[in-house]
Amino acid sequence: MPITLSRRLRFLSSTLMSCALCAAPIAQAQPDASTGNAKGAARTVKKAPAKNAKAVKKTATGKAVAAEPGEFVNFNDWKEVARFIDEMVERNGFDRNALNGVFAQTRYLDTAIKLIKPAPGNKPKNWAAYRARFIDATRIRAGVEFWDTYGVALARAEAQYGVPMEIIVGIIGVETVYGRNTGNFRVMDAITTLAFDYPNTPTREARMAFFRGELENTLLLARESNIDPFSLRGSYAGAIGWPQFMPGSIREYAVDFDGDGKIDLRNSPVDAIGSVAHYLAVHGWQRGEPVAFPAQVASDNRQWEGLLNQGLEAKYTVDQLQAAGVSAAAAPANLRFGLIDLQNGNAATEYWLGTANFFAITHYNRSYFYAMSVAELGRAVAAARNRPAAPRDSAPNDVLQPNKSTP
Repeated sequence: MPITLSRRLRFLSSTLMSCALCAAPIAQAQPDASTGNAKGAARTVKKAPAKNAKAVKKTATGKAVAAEPGEFVNFNDWKEVARFIDEMVERNGFDRNALNGVFAQTRYLDTAIKLIKPAPGNKPKNWAAYRARFIDATRIRAGVEFWDTYGVALARAEAQYGVPMEIIVGIIGVETVYGRNTGNFRVMDAITTLAFDYPNTPTREARMAFFRGELENTLLLARESNIDPFSLRGSYAGAIGWPQFMPGSIREYAVDFDGDGKIDLRNSPVDAIGSVAHYLAVHGWQRGEPVAFPAQVASDNRQWEGLLNQGLEAKYTVDQLQAAGVSAAAAPANLRFGLIDLQNGNAATEYWLGTANFFAITHYNRSYFYAMSVAELGRAVAAARNRPAAPRDSAPNDVLQPNKSTP
């Protein structure tokens, strides 16, 4: 899913509540205004119906809530939720009673807490295993079908934004298998849970601030689009539609690419295509440049180790890389690069030089594995379209750059 920039982080069931929200004046969100933690918040657990009653679980802050599926928590009794409502009323002109009604219907999702927790730190990273999840025959065939169906829109997005068709295809394929797995969590439930009870991790406060911004954007998006906020469905983290945009990214980067007068990433693959291309263009995609080059690192000059994990940007010249013990025969001298390490568990690590375009993809998801899988899936789909009788399930280990495929 795409990640908004730090200063751009932002986020009833009844028709009456939806109309009350939509009637309030629209104002731009202020992403970092609500950053308090959820400790000490008063929480009231409504008794679930007998058929849904299960054992009581503990939240990340030690408070008790009913276990799924009876997750009926009265968010209106949480102090931090009350503060958030105050800010929404003051900053964005929402009706307080309407917001109280919304949060009265919002459920606590223990599943979101479980799924958002980071993987155990003692498990080694394995690029080969990660790659196998996304570069497979099923996803490639689906990508070919998607490209064949929406080739005109893909070509138009490439011409307008400079992002190759295969990269757009790669992102939508990795994110949702071309619309097949968009998620069925109520976005209000998922984001509210994470905004006020994020798991105890070193980044807990920052992550709760992020999700409170996305909660603000969820309510603003619903008001601006004149839709019920509970109609929004997505991932356990609140990402929506074919490209899995967070609500803040929808408001800031999504485009009406099919020209029907509205932006709909849930039901319009064409809007998804244009929105992905626009997002990457805004985040540094350079028209016509490659994505990555395979590299080798020296064993007798290990200065290259200091070039790893130096931020999501291409900042080193070929001369600087060579002086540090990095070589890449195909890398052009006029570009800048970042050194990428793709760890393979107990096997040898792969090293690559990522261009500005590689790091543009990492703004969508801050993972080297993710960015490389997007590039390789796109290449594999492009190759399969050129050889429909024998689709490939992998990309060659050479320069990752745009193919010259036809729409």
